[in-house]
Amino acid sequence: MAKTQPKQTLTEEEKKKQIYDMVDNLVKKSHVALDQMANFTQEQVDKICEAVATAGEQNAYPLAKMAVEETKRGVVEDKTTKNMYASENIWNSLRHEKTVGVIEEDKELGLTKIAEPKGVIAGVTPVTNPTSTVIFKAMLALKTRNTIIFGFHPQAQKCCVETGKIIRAAAVAAGAPADAVQWIEEPSLDATTDLMKNPGVQTILATGGPGMVKAAYSSGKPAIGVGPGNGPSYIEKSANIDRAVYDIVLSKTFDNGMVCASENSVVVDDEIYDKVVDEFKKWDCYFLNKEEIKKFEEHFIDPRRGTVAGPVAGKSAYEIAKLCGVDVPKNTKVIVAEYNGVGRKFPLSAEKLSPVFTLYRAKNHDDAFRICSELLDYGGRGHTAGLHSSDKKIIDEFAMKMDACRILVNSPAALGGIGDLYNNMLPSLTLGTGSYGANTFSHNIGARDLLNIKTVAMRRDNMQWVKVPSKTYFEHNAANYLRHMPNVNRFFIVTDEGVADQGFADEITDIISKRRGQKEYEVFKAVTLDPNTDVIKDGVHRMNIFKPDVVIAIGGGSVMDAAKAMRLFYENPEMSFEEAYQKFLDIRKRVVRFPKINGVQLVCIPTTSGTGSEVSPIAIISDAKTGIKHTLCDYALTPDVSIVDDQFVQEMPKRLIAWSGFEALGHAIESYVSTMATDFTRGWSLEAIKIIFANLKNSYDGNLAARKQMHDAATIAGMAYSNAFLGLEHSIAHTVGSTFDIPSGVSDAIALPQVIRFNSKRPEKLAMWPHYSVYRADTDYADIAKAIGLTGSSKEELIEGLVQKIIDLAQSVGIKMAYKDYGVDQNDFEKKVDQLAVEAYGDQNTVTNPSAPLISEIAQLMRDSYEGKNTSINK
Repeated sequence: MAKTQPKQTLTEEEKKKQIYDMVDNLVKKSHVALDQMANFTQEQVDKICEAVATAGEQNAYPLAKMAVEETKRGVVEDKTTKNMYASENIWNSLRHEKTVGVIEEDKELGLTKIAEPKGVIAGVTPVTNPTSTVIFKAMLALKTRNTIIFGFHPQAQKCCVETGKIIRAAAVAAGAPADAVQWIEEPSLDATTDLMKNPGVQTILATGGPGMVKAAYSSGKPAIGVGPGNGPSYIEKSANIDRAVYDIVLSKTFDNGMVCASENSVVVDDEIYDKVVDEFKKWDCYFLNKEEIKKFEEHFIDPRRGTVAGPVAGKSAYEIAKLCGVDVPKNTKVIVAEYNGVGRKFPLSAEKLSPVFTLYRAKNHDDAFRICSELLDYGGRGHTAGLHSSDKKIIDEFAMKMDACRILVNSPAALGGIGDLYNNMLPSLTLGTGSYGANTFSHNIGARDLLNIKTVAMRRDNMQWVKVPSKTYFEHNAANYLRHMPNVNRFFIVTDEGVADQGFADEITDIISKRRGQKEYEVFKAVTLDPNTDVIKDGVHRMNIFKPDVVIAIGGGSVMDAAKAMRLFYENPEMSFEEAYQKFLDIRKRVVRFPKINGVQLVCIPTTSGTGSEVSPIAIISDAKTGIKHTLCDYALTPDVSIVDDQFVQEMPKRLIAWSGFEALGHAIESYVSTMATDFTRGWSLEAIKIIFANLKNSYDGNLAARKQMHDAATIAGMAYSNAFLGLEHSIAHTVGSTFDIPSGVSDAIALPQVIRFNSKRPEKLAMWPHYSVYRADTDYADIAKAIGLTGSSKEELIEGLVQKIIDLAQSVGIKMAYKDYGVDQNDFEKKVDQLAVEAYGDQNTVTNPSAPLISEIAQLMRDSYEGKNTSINK
């Protein structure tokens, strides 16, 4: 007879290798199944899930019975309900959810969302809710075309394996791969750890004790885990006491309190405390005396961990009492310990997972909130808090103050927390606790959490606009409109000393005086060149005294800009200057929203032919403290009425004609090449350019017809840049001009040739989000050259011809083409140029420049402008 070979004893390393290989083999098979499911349709997936749900429901009782027999915890009838819930309620919530391929499509927004599985999931299950959790997690995985490998709790291995077999058989019969649902046959901590850390596992779905959940999060994989629950429930004095007590007893006895959302403590207002106690006693709740509480503190809680002792969880109240050495009636439903503290010194204040709770008497609702918060902090942060109240104010305040992701109002927490039964929350058996509980998710976990959602975003062409004043009046004596302007009678006239000395303000008051009916006016003539915040504050102060219903600005750009700012801050005193000039990329999405102007109308009448401010949403205001010019830009600043009356420019000084003419030319050219230019605005820009080149010199020389043409061109250019905005030339002109007291038009003329040359070269840094497909500034400049009659064999020749035409025009009206020619000291300039470049970069106009400049490039352009590089003016 052959001798029996002695059984080989494996070393620890060999055992670990054997476990690893076993787990790795499961993962490899799972990936094969994953590949097979990749092309499943939604219909195929739903057929499989419905089969799983049916099998789970049909076997709800035998699986529940197995679970109770194996774990020695819980109630068969309640576990049956849990199994049915995991099958019926969960499938009902998933039935119509799209989880395959295109799940959302918004053609209007050009967004499509595509669902893809995360991959192989490691499913960790608890001893408290074993079979129902297996059904739930398997169904979530299959619904999302994931495969799942379970690591069951060793104390519930047999019932979970039986559940897995039933689910797998049903899924396979409906078309699923055989290895879509697998499990570790011989459970161990090493096996579960290897599963979670295996490179082929993409996601961990963990439900269990704090140690296991922590291990899942420490695995280096994306993990969906839940935190412990030590949820309080507050019975507030306005509550329906009978219903509140009934709900809590139901919740605590359901599966012997093993749902993690169930009430662990109850806090009651002093006024109703005795009534609540009496009602609990009617429902066979046993109240421990002081000696019995001490026994419970000794035996109920594990002193090392400070949580419920292992043998206690899920037992009946009668069994728990015996374990703790306390005699209670056999019909006891729940054991209650009246308590007055929270924390390690008060052991029973911890999570209990059993039909036991602590009861607290609160002096008032503030005291109750404090106790509830302390209970959550002691092992239950983020999970669940219950409230029984009919006071909406209390409900709202409780919800705001509790660090819990589920606030359950007037319902049993165990059944309310899992969703669907007592409320409209998503049904789930995995409840996120958010960052309160060191958890990624704060909601009830569903199918969406096991999907990779791909977003297909089509290029968007945003809706564009043209916004100008609602009324624009032009031609000689158009100012007479003020004689008949409706719905106004208190006129606040904003101007400056120079305009007032010319008699223009008197002309306006004369027209107002001829109005019928009541009329009053006040003239504010303290506006200065480049108005600052002190001027604006002075004007607002005067407006607060006068209470106008219309502001009339008559003057140049400084006056009109000042009037815009005065109206803004008069109607919105809470808005700060700093908020008003914040830079933005998209005027519709700016961080600080301008309030709407509702009461006071604004009429702008230009007395120069350059700024276009009479039709623009822009105001240039200097900070009185720093001297820095800031661009305020919002359509709330747009005048309601513009009056373009050439009677006010017939006696304009020659130098002002030259300066304002180049300001208008800068507006027209920069708005034509702006990244925001459109077919609607380019027509205005180009027409203004042609008018200016044809008429500026004649206007400068005294031709009144040409002067009228220039006045109209300035407004046309204003309408263009009001909607297309400007560019780097204006950013440089603003910063350098304000720093060294150079008139705006002169600064525009000096910077314009340098910026055109910069923009017409292929940019180093591309402009973001232009309203055209590809860079086109060189073509735009060449088109301008052609429009004014220039010729050339290439874009480069046309662009340089345009630059020379600008230089020649400037020379013809007495403008020098270098900052140094206007008394700017070179040493002073060099000290400031780098900071000026930073300020120009921050100017709103830089955003829409066709070439995105670097700060160093802006500084170089400023240096070139200082020297008048290649302007040939000094020949």
